[in-house]
Amino acid sequence: MTTTAPSHTPPVGPPAPMRLRELIFGAACAAAVRAAVRLRLADALGDAPATVHELAAALGTEQQPLRRLLRALSCYGVFAETEDGRFVHTEMSRLLREDAPNSLRYISLWCTEPWTWDAWPRLDEAVRSGQSVFSDLYGKDFFDYLHADAGDSAQVFDKAMTTSSRQSAQDIADFVDVTGVSSVVDIGGGQGHVLASLLEKHPRLQGTLLDLPTVVANADPRLRDGGTLASRVRLVPGDCRSAIPVRADLYIIKNILEWDDDSTRKTLRNVVGSADPGARVLVIENLVDDSPSMRFTTAMDLLLLLNVGGAKHSRNSLVSLMTEAGLAVGDVQPINSYLHAFHSTVPV
Repeated sequence: MTTTAPSHTPPVGPPAPMRLRELIFGAACAAAVRAAVRLRLADALGDAPATVHELAAALGTEQQPLRRLLRALSCYGVFAETEDGRFVHTEMSRLLREDAPNSLRYISLWCTEPWTWDAWPRLDEAVRSGQSVFSDLYGKDFFDYLHADAGDSAQVFDKAMTTSSRQSAQDIADFVDVTGVSSVVDIGGGQGHVLASLLEKHPRLQGTLLDLPTVVANADPRLRDGGTLASRVRLVPGDCRSAIPVRADLYIIKNILEWDDDSTRKTLRNVVGSADPGARVLVIENLVDDSPSMRFTTAMDLLLLLNVGGAKHSRNSLVSLMTEAGLAVGDVQPINSYLHAFHSTVPV
């Protein structure tokens, strides 16, 4: 009688205890990325492989600690070590360069700013209460603290948001169908990168940028007086949670419905109250479901809970809030790997 040895499927990746240990030490990975960015390590490393000695000399660091940092980052695919002990760029490490087309330099800094290290250990408190822990930590709300007491962090935030907006603006401009649209308003649109990209793509389009006074005062140069698009743009200072004094064929609301649900309801109802019947409303958000970027969006969701008491939306939660505000919600479509578009109209 012949017996066949049982087949064993080899384990995929490290065993569970090691995977959990790697997660537990995840702060070390984030800190290593931050250190590399602050040292400008990715900028110092060119296209040719470099020794630790050469990199340490260029950066003014000690060689052995720098090797340890590079070794840790290489484990995650951020830089790679050659057989002869030199280091080279990887696809991810190049994204830490200042001059990279889709640089994540300022996003890396923003998500590891000093206040984050104070807030993360109190996540259990935020989960118990459902509230931000920020005012308990610093005695004031997040944005008040940022602009009054943490000027450097505020600058990092502005650059991170600018970088992120620029990177998504072209994807959105390519995605949006402006058939039958002659006017568009970007609500809470920051410096107006999405609006500028739309206006450049569609020369007959008129646009309005609505955001806080200090924000629109620093709008994209293309939109300000003397800019290439200024003749087709209105810059309107205001808070969309209080009022939206603009009529347009298309309203775009991108990545600002992350506050508490009451603020989100106010903003959406203000759109419905201001718009003409039949106007289109395009809400663009990261989702915590139905997305290939779940690890990123769920992490940002928890960070929002900590700092402002906000939340990223699921498809159902956002559709529910939009419907409650009086919008007729249609299709939900992906724009790229991390943004979804919710099509809706103001009922006739």
